[in-house]
Amino acid sequence: MEKFVKHLKDNALPGFGQGKCATHVRKALQAGGAFVTPNVASAKNYGPVLLQIGFREIEVKDPGSFHFLKGDVMVMQPYTNGNINGHVAGYTGTKWISDFVQTDFWAGPGYRAEKPAYVVYRY
Repeated sequence: MEKFVKHLKDNALPGFGQGKCATHVRKALQAGGAFVTPNVASAKNYGPVLLQIGFREIEVKDPGSFHFLKGDVMVMQPYTNGNINGHVAGYTGTKWISDFVQTDFWAGPGYRAEKPAYVVYRY
């Protein structure tokens, strides 16, 4: 878990994301020792991959008040007129990081406004 989190922190891009969250999270999972096939290009499809490598779904009704743990991973579906691939990010214990350091659970203003479906996974 520590290697996963370190990789997320060390490789976060400056500013807002560049649509490479699936690649960044995959590389962080691999840095943590997980075997993740590189052909999962769409972030919204990461749920089965996480389950296959030992994560389990946890129920999160309100991400604003939920106590996330280091290593949690969220998979978010797309929102109307947003990126069709959705979003995936890992929690460092203090911040959500995908290909950038997020300000909160939601990956940007569109996600924050529309609050699309999401699932959180824990190892």
